[in-house]
Order: sequence, then C-alpha cells, then structure tokens
Amino acid sequence: MVRWEPGTRERLQAAAMDLYTSRGYERTTAADIAQAVGLTERTFFRHFADKREVLFGGQELLEKALLDGVAAAAPDASPFETVRSALTALAPHFSDERRPFSRQRQAIVEENPALRERELLKAAGLATSMTAALRTRGVPEVTARLAAQSGVTVFGVAFGVWVAEGEERLFQDIQREVWNELVALAADEA
Repeated sequence: MVRWEPGTRERLQAAAMDLYTSRGYERTTAADIAQAVGLTERTFFRHFADKREVLFGGQELLEKALLDGVAAAAPDASPFETVRSALTALAPHFSDERRPFSRQRQAIVEENPALRERELLKAAGLATSMTAALRTRGVPEVTARLAAQSGVTVFGVAFGVWVAEGEERLFQDIQREVWNELVALAADEA
C-alpha cells in the first residue's frame, strides 16, 4: 500500500469523483475510493469524515469569505450593499481552473436526492451565518434574513449558470449579472 506520498487528500478526492461519476455515488464506498489509489479505508477516514465530505468539504472557507466580505463593507453600507460585498469576497473561490471539478461535482449532486438535500443545508447554513453577521451590524432581523437569503440565492443561481456546459464567463461576471437582475426585479415591483 502507498501511504506517505504527498497529496493524499487530493488523490482520494480525484478517485472519489471518478468513481462517483462512473459507478454512481450510492454504489461507491469509502473502501472503493481508498483502494483506487492504493490506500486503506482508514486512511480515507483520516482525510474525510465520510464520503459526502469529498463533495462538501470546504464550506468553512466559503463561510469565512462571506463573513469577511460582510466585515469589509463600509460601516454605513445598506444591508444589500453589505451582502454584495460578501458575494464579491466569495467570487475568487470560483476560478476557471476550478470549473471542471465544480461541473463534475454538480452533476454528481444533482443525481442524488440526499446530496441535493445536503446542498440545500449548506446554502441554509451560509444564509444563517450571513444573517447573524448582518444582525451584528445592527440590521433588523427580518431585513437581515431577507438580505442574506437574497445573497445566497444570487450565489446559487450564479453558480448554476457558471457550471453549465459551454459557459465560459468568469464567475464574478455572472454573479454581478444575476445580482443586477435581482435588483432590477425588485425595482420593478417597487
């Protein structure tokens, strides 16, 4: 067994993605993933809590980026301006180099109801964190929740466009376009 090669986590993740794509998420075990790269199942669990975490690891980085963006907003920024600052801080995590992985990941998630549910929980967690950060800035509860949920919706729609087959625009450009669409939609209703 190969044990001490560098990049173990990345090799496990690549093997998992290939197996999830070829066999399906449900028919792939942690042992299958470890075996594909010549490691033990125990080694897999040193790097991932379970096989879902191959797909959902890194949520803490997204949350930190959002919260850093909220903190970076001007003290007198409106709730919407603050959420836009958070989304701007999030965009660099979605580089063109990451797009193939994200496309593959999204296809796997979309094929499995339990993974789709986990994706929704991830989004809800981001909205809850952003709501709390807005509340800390003195934004009233309902306004904070509405602004945070709107931001997470913009992120989700932009991500869906960004991973679409044939899409080549930068994530931040897509996210800005979706944001502007939301603002225009709200203005039309006002």
